[in-house]
Amino acid sequence: MKYGFQKEDLLVFGKYDVEGVEVKDEALKNYICLKPKYVPHTHGRHANVPFAKKNVFIVERLINKVMRKGHNTGKKILAYNIVREAFEIIEKKTKKNPIQVLVDALANAGPREEIVRLKYGGIAVPKAVDTSSLRRLDVALRNIAEGARRAAFKSKRSIAQCLADEIIAAANNDSKSYAISKKEEVERVAKSAR
Repeated sequence: MKYGFQKEDLLVFGKYDVEGVEVKDEALKNYICLKPKYVPHTHGRHANVPFAKKNVFIVERLINKVMRKGHNTGKKILAYNIVREAFEIIEKKTKKNPIQVLVDALANAGPREEIVRLKYGGIAVPKAVDTSSLRRLDVALRNIAEGARRAAFKSKRSIAQCLADEIIAAANNDSKSYAISKKEEVERVAKSAR
């Protein structure tokens, strides 16, 4: 208790402990940061440092992705409240730690293979390549946030409910999830380009 913080102070949103959370995907273990901060706001310290985003707490990275488009652009407190409310919904529906559900969703939603376009004498040829772990995580976070945004657009459900449903569906590897369907589409195209 050097600075006056207690164990309760480092709970995510004051409720969720990261002690029992485990990353089952070996490739993502080094890239999913589970060190909670008192306030999940790094003020962009990692922005211009290569590979520094792997040291940003995973819940803060989700908050940053929710904040990216539409009405939420630049409104971190609004995105923070959306994610907090989504975590409460996840806990009610699954009776599990929402951080564990998020980690499982990210492991399931990240594509393992993608395509690049190679030029051979003016002809573009698609070629399948393995996706790096950091990119897998980035794409999974982006697709989960995008799926929630699309589900909430012109809908009676709130963005928090849509985000909770998207995370739960991705954690269950359900093809109704936007993130899982995008992953399967990318991997199907890569398989045909082998």
